[in-house]
Amino acid sequence: MVLSDIVELVARNGVWLMIICVVAIGSWFRYREHELKAHQDLRTREMEHQREMKKLEVELEKAKGRQETEKVV
Repeated sequence: MVLSDIVELVARNGVWLMIICVVAIGSWFRYREHELKAHQDLRTREMEHQREMKKLEVELEKAKGRQETEKVV
């Protein structure tokens, strides 16, 4: 009895249910794509930051080396 009620409900509203499912799946895929793009952008910024920090570290070492040579002279 309960199963027949469910079947009847789905049969009457099947088109609407299908439309809601399609929209939900499409929205989920768009959200997932946006999330992946944001993650990729964040990773790119992180790599650029690491590159900049390495560059500053090298410059700091050079400056320390120059100070050491100035003290010796």
